[in-house]
Amino acid sequence: MAVEGKTIDALSQFELSPVGGVFGWAVSFSQSNLFMVIAVVLTFWLMKATADRGAMVPGRLQALGESAYEFVAGMVRDQVGDEGKKYFPFVFSIFMFVLFGNLLGMLPYAFTYTSHIMVTLTLAVVVWVAVTVIALKRHGMHFFSYFFPEGAPVWLAPIIIPVEVISYLSRMVSLSVRLFANMVAGHVMLKVFATFVVLLGGLGAIGPFVAAMPLAVNVALVGFEFLVAFLQAYVFAILTSIYLHDAVHLH
Repeated sequence: MAVEGKTIDALSQFELSPVGGVFGWAVSFSQSNLFMVIAVVLTFWLMKATADRGAMVPGRLQALGESAYEFVAGMVRDQVGDEGKKYFPFVFSIFMFVLFGNLLGMLPYAFTYTSHIMVTLTLAVVVWVAVTVIALKRHGMHFFSYFFPEGAPVWLAPIIIPVEVISYLSRMVSLSVRLFANMVAGHVMLKVFATFVVLLGGLGAIGPFVAAMPLAVNVALVGFEFLVAFLQAYVFAILTSIYLHDAVHLH
């Protein structure tokens, strides 16, 4: 919570700072990198615990891991088909990385690494490059027919091809900006209303009563942000699956 000179400081939560003392300064290991490592460790731990237990009647942890597995597996199967099974680990890794990045940011004093455009853009570029490589490997030069649908009038090529190319390239922008913007907007709103609670709570005898409204709004926003955290991971994963479908089947 930052209340400086009776002003709202909602953007300082996104500032990067090195961790680990001298080591952090030497390699620029920030809190963003730290929470990325935590997300990877948590994902590995969850899936390992799920695989190790393997009980007929799963416990909560095993049920959580199996639910995540089945959810993403069903998504890939529905969007790509049976041929998409080989790409399941890729989509699942992205889904869990984004999901844990969103959820960890909801914890006090934690950092939301998905609120940085360079993180989300890097993920989007990885998806775009992977999809393009898969399409080229499967279809060779025929892949470029994707930019000019079969049966379209040849005289429309100067219009259709540039539009299709721009649309294909814009996937990186849409994937990255959607996730980044939602995370930033949500956390800014949380910070703003939390700061209102502190500012209004200091108005004397009526302070607690006046601060009750922004407090109620903030509680509702917290619940909404948990929903958004899951939805944004889902959207990122399902769009990745859709792009994989296009790479496998072209049109």
